[in-house]
Amino acid sequence: MTLSNRRSLLKGAALLAGAGTVPALTKAAPGTDPKTPVAPAATDRVTAFTAKGIVETTSGKVRGYTRNGIHVFKGIPYAASTAGKNRFMPPVKLDPWAGVRSSMHFGSVCPNPPREGWKSDETSFMFEWDDGQPGEDCLRVNLWTPGIDNRKRPVMVWLHGGGFSAGSGQELKSYDGENLAHRGDVVVVSLNHRLNVFGHLDLSQFGGAQYASSGNVGMLDIEMALGWVRDNIASFGGDPAKVLIFGQSGGGGKVGTLMAMPSSRGLFHRAVIQSGSMLRVADPADTAKLAAAVLDELNISRSDIARLHDIPTDTLLNGALAAQRKAFPRPPGPPDFRHISRLLGWAPVVDGKVIPAQIFDPAAPAVSADVPLLVGTVLNEFVTGIGNPEAFDMTKEQLVERVKAVHGDKTAEIIDAFRTSYPNAKPFSLYSVIMTSSVRSSAVTQAARKAALGKAPAWLYWFTWQTPILDGRPMAFHCSELAFCFNNTDRCETMTGGGGRARALAARVSDAWINFARKGDPSHAGLPAWPPFDARKVPTMLFDDRCEMRNDPDGAPRRLMDSLA
Repeated sequence: MTLSNRRSLLKGAALLAGAGTVPALTKAAPGTDPKTPVAPAATDRVTAFTAKGIVETTSGKVRGYTRNGIHVFKGIPYAASTAGKNRFMPPVKLDPWAGVRSSMHFGSVCPNPPREGWKSDETSFMFEWDDGQPGEDCLRVNLWTPGIDNRKRPVMVWLHGGGFSAGSGQELKSYDGENLAHRGDVVVVSLNHRLNVFGHLDLSQFGGAQYASSGNVGMLDIEMALGWVRDNIASFGGDPAKVLIFGQSGGGGKVGTLMAMPSSRGLFHRAVIQSGSMLRVADPADTAKLAAAVLDELNISRSDIARLHDIPTDTLLNGALAAQRKAFPRPPGPPDFRHISRLLGWAPVVDGKVIPAQIFDPAAPAVSADVPLLVGTVLNEFVTGIGNPEAFDMTKEQLVERVKAVHGDKTAEIIDAFRTSYPNAKPFSLYSVIMTSSVRSSAVTQAARKAALGKAPAWLYWFTWQTPILDGRPMAFHCSELAFCFNNTDRCETMTGGGGRARALAARVSDAWINFARKGDPSHAGLPAWPPFDARKVPTMLFDDRCEMRNDPDGAPRRLMDSLA
């Protein structure tokens, strides 16, 4: 058994696009019959912008390029460099530049730890990461738009995964926004922000008032990027009054955190949380413990914190990783999502100002009560057969042994409950669903708490589609829905297998996301009727070759597992 992950779940419980050469898909209105053949675009070429393609932003003029009729801008700064005196400080407004800034390549990414996934040939084959160029001048946005005009298109702002520790806006091919912009006539935005020690080193209890927000500067970066969108997106054909934020894994955690930040109110109008339903962020006691461990690892006294601003980037990152391993050693096995904030290490913190209180516990945040929410998970999440060719050889006896190691004398009851819901599942598949059920449970809880506010609806989904790649061993793995949301299943063929089967589901999924961005409701003609969340029925859209709306499809086993948490 292996744990399928993005990056840090294999090494530290850090949960939570490069352009390809596949022809773009033609634009289709939301609700188009997904069985309709999707032909390549009439032109498949890249053209650098001439003077007609220059766009003026609040900081200066930018020039991008076109690909298949979509205008692309990459690496646009939305704030100043975070190096030196700006380390651990809230983002600083950018000084305007003179002339025209070429914006055709991704900018720097926040320095990241090494990927454990690099060690796995099968994982590397599937994910094909683009890890970019690390640097502290990393506060950049990328965007894809069908037109530089006054159309006021819906805006879809993507927040990448990798927990609050790793990742970037370009790390996966699925993140490329060209096909989504084509299909939905929307503007797609992705961004980089500070992570790990650079974004979440909470020095507030050691360094005085100037560090009061240091534990949350990564979130303040995202907030400033959303401010950039508000102030500039109209120049790129987008509507600043119709902004959706969506993110997966750690990106979903970022979406949920933004929903609880009073200063972010009004910067977005719909929210999507994918496999990232964190109900709590870090408590000050935990972030203080981690900060103390970092100072000790780097041999810096509490009275000499200013030295942290001058330490070389690699020294700071490596020292912080060592401190994290010591302060928050990762327990064995898949993470229990109901307690994920204690497992992450690096995470936003309840500081009383940026984040006044816990984000979705004991209730959803009132500050975003009027923002519709779409939330869901994938079936198999972190427990898959990636890197394990013998995964499906697991016997019934081995299943009992594995579950018993975690749940003891409740093992028989648990297996029986899940077997009732999945009567034909192989032992390994059943083990996977049992061990990752907390991710689904957290999503249901989040939807219920959001709906209980009574001001804006929530919708719930479950992505159950099984990839054919590697003889089907990855199943519905963590990140498996991303290529479908972005309509990039051909671009991401090493995850999806490509072809018509994946493309048909991608049409249904991406249209749901597009419709949600446009009108705050994911329903469309290509899906069964999809009602908003109701705590009594738990209506759930199952995304698969045959999409289906079912009420509380895993109610009994989920409630059993919740009783054991």
